[in-house]
Amino acid sequence: MQRGHLDDLAALVAVARERSFTKAAAKLAVSQSALSQTIRQLETRLGIRLLTRTTRSVGLTEAGERLLRTVAPRLQEIEAELASVSELGEKPSGTIRITAGDHAIRSVLWPKLERFLPRYPDIRVELAIDYGLTDIVAERYDAGVRWGEQVARDMVAVRIGPDIRFAVVGTGSYFARRPPPQTPQDLVAHSCINLRLPTYGGLYAWEFERDGREMKVRVEGQLVFNGIFQVLDAALAGFGLAYVPEDLARPHLARGRLRRVLEEWCPPWSGYHLYYPSRRQTSAAFALLVDALRHRG
Repeated sequence: MQRGHLDDLAALVAVARERSFTKAAAKLAVSQSALSQTIRQLETRLGIRLLTRTTRSVGLTEAGERLLRTVAPRLQEIEAELASVSELGEKPSGTIRITAGDHAIRSVLWPKLERFLPRYPDIRVELAIDYGLTDIVAERYDAGVRWGEQVARDMVAVRIGPDIRFAVVGTGSYFARRPPPQTPQDLVAHSCINLRLPTYGGLYAWEFERDGREMKVRVEGQLVFNGIFQVLDAALAGFGLAYVPEDLARPHLARGRLRRVLEEWCPPWSGYHLYYPSRRQTSAAFALLVDALRHRG
């Protein structure tokens, strides 16, 4: 295949990801008819159908799926290398897309970005709040943020935050109605505020450890959120017990608005890590950002 056909493959990748010619055309800044013609020409050259088209959506054939699996990562590498080369002798620039939970963004990423971005006005950062364990390669993110133990082995992981502890907390009015739990098993008799993780479609099981003994408890309650700050707000309103990062609970504990229980069952965990594919060709902008985010405590 000739070098000029790389644009055709990029068009196929865009349509496959968007599942729509209209959305893909807008993303590529071309007309829908031109994009359709590009895909037809690619299919004609290869002698096989790559897409299945209906009135509502666009899907991949088996051949299209195979081509996407092999081509998409290579195109991403080419784009990254071209961006890296173009930055030689120029100011660091470009857009860096990162997926992370809202707590990681507020507690770790934003305080550092607030100092970093004014120094590099040509670098743009897009932060996407996501509690799922997103496939950053498939979704075309440059990096993601997770706790250290959640980072896949084929990724480069850079520690960006200190160890983190969680806290089980509730209001005094709540504990006036129910006795405090003495062990994690006691939580099944309490009203707890749940967090839903979209990756698994289920509720997060509260995790504990003491004297080398690990335990996960699935709790019940009236409320379920998909954001940790809403979980904390519900606990402050007296709707039950919450399991939240210690730094979120600390100011409310100090003012007596919350009371902590099961502290001895909540050891520190490895803190937030920035992760990205080991094969990623890092641009000057990305390298600068990683260095700025790196934890030095």
